[in-house]
Amino acid sequence: MSLDEPSLARLMAASQRGDRAAYRALLTDCRKWLERYFARRIAPHQIDDLVQETLVSMHRKLATWDSGRPFLPWLAAIARYRWIDALRRQRDEAELGDNDAAVRAEDEAVHAQLSIDRLLGYLSPAQAQAITLVKIEGASIAEASKICGQSESLVKVNIHRGLKKLAQLIESE
Repeated sequence: MSLDEPSLARLMAASQRGDRAAYRALLTDCRKWLERYFARRIAPHQIDDLVQETLVSMHRKLATWDSGRPFLPWLAAIARYRWIDALRRQRDEAELGDNDAAVRAEDEAVHAQLSIDRLLGYLSPAQAQAITLVKIEGASIAEASKICGQSESLVKVNIHRGLKKLAQLIESE
């Protein structure tokens, strides 16, 4: 299992060239990463389905990944869209009578996530990834360092600078 950014990027590049063994390894590693990603966001009984949906989406978008860009933010974006779709489906399936509060809470969660995504879009990919991993997903600095392929010090610097820029953006609005 190689959940660090450089290893996943190498597997993805090999997969794009048609290496079936690399693609199998990539799917296995992405499955584990996605399980962790969704474990903090949805009910446990929904994780497998959402992981599968995300892997199918990843497969469909395989050719869109640019090897000059980091892999994990690309995968996280696909996962985020699948997660938002799942939240919308839950909202649509909910009965409006007694579940109005639950639907409003889900709507607020979707809007909050979209706002966070929009704000993170103002940051460099390295800053956005470090903040997402540590501050949003709850990864340790060491875990984020391995995933990002950066030193722990650089992860800390990216978090500090990114949060400072976000604070400036929010204050100026």
